[in-house]
Amino acid sequence: MSVEICAIASGSNGNCYYVGNENEAVLVDAGISCKEIELRMRRSGLSLEKVKAVFVSHEHTDHISGLAVLAKKYKLPVFISERTLKGSRLWFEKACLNHFTANEEVVIGDLSVNPFSKLHDAADPYSFTITSTGITVGVITDIGSACDNVVHHFSKCHAAFLESNYDEKMLDKGRYPIYLKNRIRNGQGHISNRQALELFKKYRSASLSHLLLSHLSHNNNCPNLVSELFTSNAGGVQMIVTSRTKETAVYKIGLLSKMKTNNYDVLVQQPQLAFSFA
Repeated sequence: MSVEICAIASGSNGNCYYVGNENEAVLVDAGISCKEIELRMRRSGLSLEKVKAVFVSHEHTDHISGLAVLAKKYKLPVFISERTLKGSRLWFEKACLNHFTANEEVVIGDLSVNPFSKLHDAADPYSFTITSTGITVGVITDIGSACDNVVHHFSKCHAAFLESNYDEKMLDKGRYPIYLKNRIRNGQGHISNRQALELFKKYRSASLSHLLLSHLSHNNNCPNLVSELFTSNAGGVQMIVTSRTKETAVYKIGLLSKMKTNNYDVLVQQPQLAFSFA
């Protein structure tokens, strides 16, 4: 059984990520309107009827703005930490509200969702890995640095949505006030293209087949820069640059073939490079 993934939205104007198998799916964040999520999923051939839960990474508006309407309309369980809920100032019916804590696995059908804490300037921020039939997908954005938790979980992924937020020169020379520049790059905000590349090069799993570069800054980054940087270092991994304004294609992640090496069975991916950006 393969796992399907799609970035419904990715950027400071809204984030929503889809991970699912043949029977069920989850969303991580709902930072665009319910109507826009419906539209983009319909264009992708994805069904909201298959979505069984929404997991919330943190309370910033670009991750929760469509959450309340979406959850109410589709009667979706919302998994959110207590501190994030308090910071969000959102209200949900008791029947659909669920809390989680770090490293406590949540099982949704055949999907196992593992929340882990990270460095970000929010009340109680989390990223997630989602595993089904031996395939692990990471949703790892809004990270101030590649902390030990991020490294540990990223290194297990067969595919990942990984933040590549800003180009350091563009941020330094840009028009943002100095306090905002420092907030972005102070280790509690976001990671740069260079930092994301270092994480990928040092800690990628041999089984990583797809990397979706996510949460690009509109003012301090450029899809072409990200594409060029990661293309030249792809090493056989399929690179996709996500868009702020439209959904990506749906990518199927599967364990494709086996070969014998040193008396061990090794799962081998054989992807081709593909790019998608607005």
